[in-house]
Amino acid sequence: MRIDAHQHFWSLARGDYGWLTETLAPIYRDFLPDDLSPLLAQAGIEGTVLVQAAPTVAETTFMLSLAAEHDFIKGVVGWVDFDAADAPYQIETLAADAALVGLRPMIQDIADPDWMLGDALTPAFEALVAQDLTFDALTLPPHLGNLRKLLKRHGDMRVVIDHASKPYIRDGEIAGWAEDMTALAQETQAFCKLSGMVTEAAEDWRTEDLRPYVDHLLTTFGPERLIWGSDWPVCTLASSYARWLETTDALLSDLSDTDRAAILGGNAARAYNFRE
Repeated sequence: MRIDAHQHFWSLARGDYGWLTETLAPIYRDFLPDDLSPLLAQAGIEGTVLVQAAPTVAETTFMLSLAAEHDFIKGVVGWVDFDAADAPYQIETLAADAALVGLRPMIQDIADPDWMLGDALTPAFEALVAQDLTFDALTLPPHLGNLRKLLKRHGDMRVVIDHASKPYIRDGEIAGWAEDMTALAQETQAFCKLSGMVTEAAEDWRTEDLRPYVDHLLTTFGPERLIWGSDWPVCTLASSYARWLETTDALLSDLSDTDRAAILGGNAARAYNFRE
């Protein structure tokens, strides 16, 4: 099964997408299952992982309702306030829905770079593990040192690093990011998503601009721990769905059919442990 392991839906009238403003005109509208379904059919993609785009439990509930209506949504990565005293209860309650496969605090938008290491968050991380959910790490390169510390602290937590931690592709910077990603690959069992990279590249990006970063991930995490995702509709700020698929095919062209199949679907099923 081919799986798009990172896509979003939103309805602006819900009113909790603080980052989504009119300055992002091309995506400042509703994006719902009927918009994505034709693209999935054209690409031969049978399932998706729907990922949160708002820091509210209400949006998580909204996504779970969409998953109940659309079979192609194989799992939902939601949001819970990890700082809340009742976070473990919230996690247990949401996890009663088998469509919930993971949780994602929006770390990239949190001002304190050390937030993820706060002792007050430990009960939430422990509850996530107890409910057999996956932690999606929405980080930037400066967060990677702390992410290593967090994953050592919670060695039994299943983790997916979103968007390869958004390397600075448009600036051509790779050394520091590459060093930190190598350490994470060697020291942890984390998965890493091949997603969200085109929006980190220059406006006139080419496949070759992405290749050093993807090749590094293939070398370090290996085909068995990389997961493909579109980041649709955010990706449309820099690329059509079809172009990102074509780019992926070019970047993975030297791999065996088995390894490509793992990246394009098999690894997502393992990383998220789909419950239905």
